[in-house]
Amino acid sequence: MHWNPETRYKLLLKINNAAIEHTTRETLFKAVATELSKHFDYDRLSINLYNAKTQSIRYFAAADGILLNGGPGQERRPIAKGAIVQMVVQSGQPVIIDDLTRYTDHSSIGAMVEAKLTSTMAFPLTLRGKILGTIHFSFKKKPRHISELTAVLAEVSNQIAIAVDNMRQYTQLKRINADLIREKRYLLSHSNQPYQQDSFIYESACMVEIIGIVERVADTDATVLLTGETGTGKDYLARFIHNLSPRKENLFVKTNCHALTPSLFESELFGHAKGAFTGALSDRAGRFELAQAGTVFLDEIGELPVSLQAKLLHVLEDRRFERVGDSRPRDIDFRIISATNCDLAEKIDEGRFRKDLYYRLNTISIRVPPLRERIEDIPILLNKLTIDEAQRVNRSAPRFTGGAIEVLSAYQWPGNIRELKNFVKRMIIMRPGEAISAGIIRKELPVQAAAETPSCEFQNLAEAERCHIERALASCKGAVGGPTGAAKLLGIPRSTLQYRLKKYGLVPSAYA
Repeated sequence: MHWNPETRYKLLLKINNAAIEHTTRETLFKAVATELSKHFDYDRLSINLYNAKTQSIRYFAAADGILLNGGPGQERRPIAKGAIVQMVVQSGQPVIIDDLTRYTDHSSIGAMVEAKLTSTMAFPLTLRGKILGTIHFSFKKKPRHISELTAVLAEVSNQIAIAVDNMRQYTQLKRINADLIREKRYLLSHSNQPYQQDSFIYESACMVEIIGIVERVADTDATVLLTGETGTGKDYLARFIHNLSPRKENLFVKTNCHALTPSLFESELFGHAKGAFTGALSDRAGRFELAQAGTVFLDEIGELPVSLQAKLLHVLEDRRFERVGDSRPRDIDFRIISATNCDLAEKIDEGRFRKDLYYRLNTISIRVPPLRERIEDIPILLNKLTIDEAQRVNRSAPRFTGGAIEVLSAYQWPGNIRELKNFVKRMIIMRPGEAISAGIIRKELPVQAAAETPSCEFQNLAEAERCHIERALASCKGAVGGPTGAAKLLGIPRSTLQYRLKKYGLVPSAYA
C-alpha cells in the first residue's frame, strides 16, 4: 500500500478518535487493531506495558491474531522473559527482526517461531521521554516496502502511546474514585464508633513506659501484637499507633476475628467479584483492600479458627491476594496490628494457634496492663469519662467524694476501663448532679468491692473461690497446666480450671 500524507493523517486521526471514544483497554485495543488491519496485513498485534520500578511487563489487552502459549493469560512477568521488549526498552529505538529463527534461544521468540511467525517489528511507546511499553507487529511472511512501513508505524506508535497513557490515567482515576467511595461507605458505617485521641489519658508509670514504646515503633511498619485483659483499651492503643504513624492519612480498618466464620472469611477480608456466589450482585472490596496504605487491626486474633489461620498467614507473607471469584492477584500495602486477651503461647501448645502465624504477628509485643495495676489512672479516667458522658446525654455530672474515689481505686475492675465506663454511665443516668459517696459506691458496685482494700475476709463462696484461684495463679506465675501449674496445685482438672477462669474473667498472663 502506498502511504501518502493524506492516508497517514486519516489513520492517525482514527487512532486518536478511538482513544477518545473507548474507556476500557480491551475496546481501545480492538478499535486500534481494527483500524490498522484496514491499511496493512499482519498476523499478530500486541501491546506490552512496562513497569520500570519492578522491571516487569504485562499485556495491555489480549493480542489480536495468532495467540502464543502462556501469553495473554500471564498478568505480569519479568522483562527478561520478553526478549524483544527488553531490546526495545534498553535501546529506546524500534527493533526490526526479519528472521526470527536466528533468535530461538530466547523462549519468547521460540514460541513465535513455533506459531509460524518469521519476522516482527517492535516500537517503543514513548511519551514525554518515558517508555510506557511496546507495540509489536509480527508476520508469517516478511512485508514488502518494510522501510516505508517502519516510518509509518513509528508515527503510529507515538499516537498509540498517547492513547495508552490516557487510558492508564483514566483507569487510575476510576480506581481512585472507587476507593474514595469505598472509604466513604466504610467510614459512614463506622461513624458510631468515633476515635478521639484526647480520650486516651494516663498518669501511671506503666502506661508512660508503654506509650514510650508505642512512640518508638509507630513510625515503622513493624507488626504489633497487643495483649491484655478484655476492656483494657487495646483497640484505643491500636488506633493511637496508627494515628502516630505515616499511614495516618489512610484508613484504619478493624476486623473482629471472632466473627469470621469459614464461609465469610475470604469474602470479608479479600472481597469478591460480581457473580462469585449467590447474592454477589456487584464487586466488593475486602478489608485488606480498604486498608491500602493504611492499617489492618486484627482484633481477637486468638479466636480465629485454625483452619483460617493458614490463609491469613499466606496473605501477610506475600502481601497479595485474590478476590473470591476473581483469578487476578492484587498487590496490597498495609500494616498489621493485632490484639488478643488470650494466652497465645498456651493456644500454640494446645494446637489451636499456628506458631508461624504467631511469629509473623509478634514482631513487637505490648502488654496492656489491667486497671487494677494502674490505679493512679482511675481518678483521671473517672473525671474524663464523667465529663464526656454527661455532655453526651445532656445531664448534670455527678460529683465523686474523696472516699468514693478511694473505694473505686481499691476495686479490682475485672472488666477494666470498659466496666468503669459503664459504671460512670449508670451514675450519670441514675444519679445526675448528686454527690456520690463511698457508701453509694459500695451499694452500686458488685459485692466484692464492699471492702475498700482487696481482701478475702467476709466473702461468699464464689468470692472465696475466685480469691483462691487468684492466689494459685500468682503462686504458679500464671501457669495453668503442667506439673507446676495452678490446676495441679488446686487438685482439679485443667478444663475445670479454665471454665472457672472464664467464669470469673481471670487472665493467667496477668499473674505471670
